[in-house]
Amino acid sequence: MTPDHVAHNRGFWDADADAYQDAHGDGLARAPLAWGVYRAPESELRVLGDLHGLDVLELGCGAAQWSVALAALGVRAVGLDLSGAQLAYARDAAPTLPLVLANGEQLPFADAGFDVVFCDHGALSFCEPAVIVPECARVLRAGGTLAFSATHPLLSLTWNEKKQRQSRKLCMAFDDLGRMEFGEGTIDWSLPASVWIRLLREHGFQIEDLFELCAPAGASTTYEDFAPVAWARRWPAEWIWKARRR
Repeated sequence: MTPDHVAHNRGFWDADADAYQDAHGDGLARAPLAWGVYRAPESELRVLGDLHGLDVLELGCGAAQWSVALAALGVRAVGLDLSGAQLAYARDAAPTLPLVLANGEQLPFADAGFDVVFCDHGALSFCEPAVIVPECARVLRAGGTLAFSATHPLLSLTWNEKKQRQSRKLCMAFDDLGRMEFGEGTIDWSLPASVWIRLLREHGFQIEDLFELCAPAGASTTYEDFAPVAWARRWPAEWIWKARRR
């Protein structure tokens, strides 16, 4: 039986694909090898490092702007997404790129098939962490890298639901972090660092780095409903986790 969040998120992304790519597709294509809402360059952060000749899975790829750019650099990239409507954009952009329509909580790959599994605000935000993390561990080779960007929990903790705006004050109890439902939007997970640490270690990962991203000076973004730029300049709205499979 398909979990309710999987069906919900698939429906959302299928319905929103055209609007999403109209709003963000060109910007993502112009800066494909970059992280998050403010497109922090991979060349500066070095989260993934040298991927030449490696087997890489982009988990929740959307239109696969990352994977298209990586494949052009000689990386054996595979894009996976829950939404067929999103993958249609990827097929148009790169007809020969391997693309898989699947749920990130049930990866249709053999054990130890990839050197790197990563996502940029992808499946590790929209899947149940206790299910998807062991799946990532299963398909990674020993010594392989898991890296993912996601919304920083501070953004959830300071969201004023009554006024429908970002606050400079804590508005949510820390214990309420977890599964987050946003009305007609997606169902996401926002976990504190302690939970991610325990979960990653439980499934054989050694944490190598954590990047907490504030918006740089002069930043702009097409994701205008994500967080006010003035807020994101002062506090991290996003983070990137990097862990290695022991």
